[in-house]
Amino acid sequence: MNPEGSQASGRPLAVKIGAIGCALLLMALIAIGLTLRLTWSLEGGAAAINEAGRMRMQTWRLAQALPGADPQRLALLIGQFDTSLDLLQRGDAARPLSVPRNEDSRVALKAVQQSWQELRKEWQQPLAGGNAAQNALIARQAEEFVGGVDRLVGTIEQQLARWTTLLNVAQFAMMALAIAAALALMYSAQLLVFGPLSRLQAALASVESGDLSARVASEGGDEFGAVARGFNRMAVRLQDLYSSLERRVQQKTEHLQAERARLAALYEGAALVARADSLQALAQGFAAQTRRAVQADAVAVRWSDEENRRYVLLASEGLPDEMIDAEHCVPTGDCFCGQPKAQAQTQLVTLQDWRGSVPRRMGRVDAGQCRRAGFACVLSVPVRLHERMVGEVDLFFRTPTELGADDQALLDALASHLAGGMEGLRADALQREAAVADERSLLARELHDSIAQSLAFLKIQATLLRDEIARKPQDGGRVQATLAELDAGIRESLSDVRELLVHFRTRTNAEDIGPALRTTLTKFEHQTGLPAHLSIEGEGMALPPDVQVQVLHVVQEALSNVRKHAQAHAVWVDVQQAPQWVVEVRDDGQGMENASPALDETHVGLRIMRERAAGIGATLDITSVVGAGTCVTLTLPRLLPAAETFEVERTLS
Repeated sequence: MNPEGSQASGRPLAVKIGAIGCALLLMALIAIGLTLRLTWSLEGGAAAINEAGRMRMQTWRLAQALPGADPQRLALLIGQFDTSLDLLQRGDAARPLSVPRNEDSRVALKAVQQSWQELRKEWQQPLAGGNAAQNALIARQAEEFVGGVDRLVGTIEQQLARWTTLLNVAQFAMMALAIAAALALMYSAQLLVFGPLSRLQAALASVESGDLSARVASEGGDEFGAVARGFNRMAVRLQDLYSSLERRVQQKTEHLQAERARLAALYEGAALVARADSLQALAQGFAAQTRRAVQADAVAVRWSDEENRRYVLLASEGLPDEMIDAEHCVPTGDCFCGQPKAQAQTQLVTLQDWRGSVPRRMGRVDAGQCRRAGFACVLSVPVRLHERMVGEVDLFFRTPTELGADDQALLDALASHLAGGMEGLRADALQREAAVADERSLLARELHDSIAQSLAFLKIQATLLRDEIARKPQDGGRVQATLAELDAGIRESLSDVRELLVHFRTRTNAEDIGPALRTTLTKFEHQTGLPAHLSIEGEGMALPPDVQVQVLHVVQEALSNVRKHAQAHAVWVDVQQAPQWVVEVRDDGQGMENASPALDETHVGLRIMRERAAGIGATLDITSVVGAGTCVTLTLPRLLPAAETFEVERTLS
C-alpha cells in the first residue's frame, strides 16, 4: 500500500471523527458561553440591587439632614446620591454591576431618575429647622421616592429570577449534552473503530487457526476499509503461497543441496592440494573430484609450459585410450582444448549438432575424435596462477549441457586451488634443490678448508719420498723422516675429519648459546690439551637458533686455526651480550704477520668466517701481534635480521 493511497483512505475516518468532535465542541462552547453570560448578568443584577439598596439608605439620610442642614454637607450627600444613580444608569464592568436591559427595569430606572430630579430641586432649597409640617412633607417625599426605588429593585429581582431559571435550564442542558456526547462517542467508536477492529481480529484468529479463506468486509473508504482490503490481499497471497509451499521448499532444498555439494567440492579440492605429495597424484585426484562435482562423463587435466606452447596430459578419467594416446601432447591453439593464454577463458564448446554435422579439423589435432567418442560438448577451464598459464581442465559431456554462473564460479575456484597446489609442489622442488646445492657448497668449503689441504700436503710428501727412495735407496734415515711427516699428515687429516664431524653434529640451545660454547671448548681441550676459558657478561636478548649456529661455527673455525697454526698455551672466549652481542676468541700464540682482509685469498678459513658473519649481518675483525697472539672479534648488529632457516645446517645436524 503506497503512502498516497494510505493518506487518501485516511481522510474519511478522520473527517468523521473530526466532525463529531467539532459538533460536540461547538455545542459545549455555546452552553458554556450561555452559562457564563447568565452568570455575569446575575452578578451584575445582584450588584445593582445592592447599589439601589444603598440609594434608599442615602435617601433617608438626606431627608433627615435637610432641616437646618449645612449647605456643604447637603451638597456632599446630594453628590453621593447622583453618583449612585449615575452608576445604575451606566453600569460598571469591573465589579460587574448593571441594571437588566428589559423594559420593566428600564421604565422603573427612568421613573426613579425623574423622581430624583424633581425631588432634588426641592431639597436643594434651604429650609428652616424645627417646622413639623415641613419635616412631615420631607418624610412623605422620601417615602414616595424610596417606593420608586423599591419598584426598581423588584423589577431587577424579577429579571434575576428569570435568569436564574435559564441558568438552571442551561446547566441541565449541559448535563444532558455531556451524556449525549458520551453516548454519541461510544456509538461512533463502536461503529467506526471497535466494530471493524473486532471483525479484523476475528479474521486474524481464523487465519491463525489455519483458515486462509477468511475475509473481511471492506465497505467504506476509511482506514479500516483500506486495512480490510490489505488483509484480504494478504490472505489471498498467503493462500497462494501455502498452496505452492511444498514446491518452493523442494526448490530451496535442491538449491541448498547444490550449494552444499559445491562447498564440499571446494573443501575436498583444498584437502587434496594439502595432502598431495606429487604432481601426478594431485592431477589424478583433482580429475576424479572435478568429474564428480560437475557430473561430467570424462575429464582431462593438462599442464602447460612457461611459454604456453603446448599442453601435456597429466591425468584423465573416463577418456578412451585412443584419445589419451592421440592427445597426450596438444600444441596450443590446435584444438578446442589447449587455449592460448591471450584468449583463455572458461567456455563451453558444442562438438556436434542434432543433424550430425561433419566434424572439422583444427591444426594437427583431429577435433572429430571427441565426436567419435560420443561426446557432445567440451567445457574448458583454464588454470592460471596470477598472469601465467599453468594448465587446463577439460570436461567432456555426452549430452548437451549448460554452464550456470554457480557452476562456472565453482570450476574457477577449483582451478585456482589446482594452480596453487601445482605451484606449491614446484616451490617445494626448488627449495629441495636449493638445499642440496647449499649442502654441496658447505661440504666443498669444509673439505677445501681442512682435508683438501692436508691431502695436498700428503701428496707432496709422497712424491718427495718416492724421489728420495729412487735417488738414495740406502738412506733409511731420510726415508724414516719422510714417513714420520706422512704419519703426522695422516693424523692431521684424521683430526680434521673428526673436527668436521663435530662441527656438523653441533646443536644449539634455543634460549642460550652458553651450553653449546662450553661443549665446544671442552672438545677443544680434549683434542689439544690446551686450557680454554669462557666468560659471558651482561644480559641480553637470546639469539635466534640460526644465528646461534653461525656464531658457533665462527668460534669453532677460530679454535681450529688456533689448534693448527697458533702454537698457543691457552685460549680465551669472551662473550658480551649487552648492549649488543660481541664474541671474542683470543690466544697467546705466535700471531700472524699480516691479518688484513687480503689473507682471504690464501687463507680459506678466514674467508669462510667472514662469509658466515656477513650472512647474519655481523662484522668480523682479526687483530694479531707477532709473538703475542691473535684476537678474532665477531660483532653482531643491535637489531638482528629476520631469522633465516639454513636448510643445509639442519640437514647436516
